[in-house]
Amino acid sequence: MFRRFLVLAVSALLVGVSAGCGDTSSWVEPRAAAGWPAQYGDAANSSFTDVDGPDALTLEWSRSVKGDLAAQVALDSEGHLAANARSDAGCSLMVWETDNDGRQRWCSRLFPGGDWSSPLFDGFGNLYVGQPGAILSFPLTQWIRWRRLVIGMPTTPRIMAPGQLLVVTHLGQVLVFDAHRGTVEGTPIDLVTGLDPRNSERGLADCRLSRPGCPVAAAPAFSAAGNIVVLSLWEPGADQPVLVGLRYRPGQTPLLAREWTSDAVGRGPLSSPVLSADGATVYVNGRDGRLWALDTSDGSPKWSVPLDYQPQTPPSVSPDGLIVAGGGPGAKLTALRDAGDRAEVMWTREDVAPLTTSSRAGRLGYAVAAAPERGQDLLVFDTADGRTVNSYPLPEATGWPVGVSLGSDRRVVTATSDGQVYGFAPE
Repeated sequence: MFRRFLVLAVSALLVGVSAGCGDTSSWVEPRAAAGWPAQYGDAANSSFTDVDGPDALTLEWSRSVKGDLAAQVALDSEGHLAANARSDAGCSLMVWETDNDGRQRWCSRLFPGGDWSSPLFDGFGNLYVGQPGAILSFPLTQWIRWRRLVIGMPTTPRIMAPGQLLVVTHLGQVLVFDAHRGTVEGTPIDLVTGLDPRNSERGLADCRLSRPGCPVAAAPAFSAAGNIVVLSLWEPGADQPVLVGLRYRPGQTPLLAREWTSDAVGRGPLSSPVLSADGATVYVNGRDGRLWALDTSDGSPKWSVPLDYQPQTPPSVSPDGLIVAGGGPGAKLTALRDAGDRAEVMWTREDVAPLTTSSRAGRLGYAVAAAPERGQDLLVFDTADGRTVNSYPLPEATGWPVGVSLGSDRRVVTATSDGQVYGFAPE
């Protein structure tokens, strides 16, 4: 009798729990990691995090990937770093421990040709990365979770809604994957027609320099607030690239739809676009040496401003509308404010030449700057007025810097194209 009563009681409890809780599976849907999950930080390419950035740093370690790098390293929220390198032999994709002197956890060799694209960490430590002809996902270990064929080389992947992975290849194929299963959701979009699906390496040599043979040479930007994807596209035979806006329509068919094409940017866009916090504005460098702002509803221009140099990397944008212009040879550290129909220059440092996008944590900015006497310095500056807060030499740095990644644990990691990686900790 007691046993029968116990079974009935447990059954009633389970029914009550089931009825009261409903579907609780949403918590397992992958989201971007809380650190610096991919190149340029978030999916909007803002290069901004609301972490309180450290104003004093200590160089904890430096080590080499034993190859070349062309993209920022990715940081998850658990002290892990992922780098996608090009090497003649040995590993190319590697995961290190930033809080343990850069100790390597695991590494794997990918098919060569994709080192200009950054890996992506989700909040569970899973890694997503492309190689020519495929997109792959790795768990916490080096064993592959899933691998799916694509046409071209994936640019830096992005997580859109929880559980949905956006992949845009350099040949203009656009896909949304279920991040868990690796299955395609909706219908892929081909921005360029007539491609040979058996030749995913075509045009790869043009991607690093954003030349015509590489239709999509930079990571796309996605805004969940605006449900918009913006990317640059150099169509075959065109004189210059254009910007393309794809509308994201959750739960609808098609899931993504091409909404507009804009040739407003002078001589075409250069480097990745960046979206505002509300998704209403896209900022992009023009090949005419100007910074442009466009309306994401139709691709029409809002304003443009001359920078007196040709930026090679994207700007960084904070939620309050403060923009720090991109870097490159001959650059000037410059901050602007988006005033709606115009841009207001807030300050300019003529004596500082940033070589990278300025990664920003709260009020502080971090960039690698040219140091005539010693090569390259990691610069920490106040974005309110541009004043230098601190500066740290990068010992034996050669090549060009590929960017600065800011961790949720307030660690700072930068690297060079020659494969040297530097790990800084708050002092």
